[in-house]
Amino acid sequence: MRITKNTQEKLQAILKTQGYTIRYEKGNFKGGYCMVMEQKTIVINKFHPLESKINTLMEIIRQLEIVEDHLTPDLKKVYDKVIKTTV
Repeated sequence: MRITKNTQEKLQAILKTQGYTIRYEKGNFKGGYCMVMEQKTIVINKFHPLESKINTLMEIIRQLEIVEDHLTPDLKKVYDKVIKTTV
């Protein structure tokens, strides 16, 4: 996947369709992020480079059970790429 702000926004949109809130904050998270599952909140280290943020979002998406019925056709294509891509 291309490392662009647009890619980051599409990955965020996938998570938002599943009810997750994504926040970018200062933090010393192992792996660059912290998930609060009860609240469906994902906190990503805002100081990481764009590539790291995208890889983190992809890793999170792979770990979650995504309900594909909630995705638009465009987001479905992005989701399929994420699943087929290895970091």
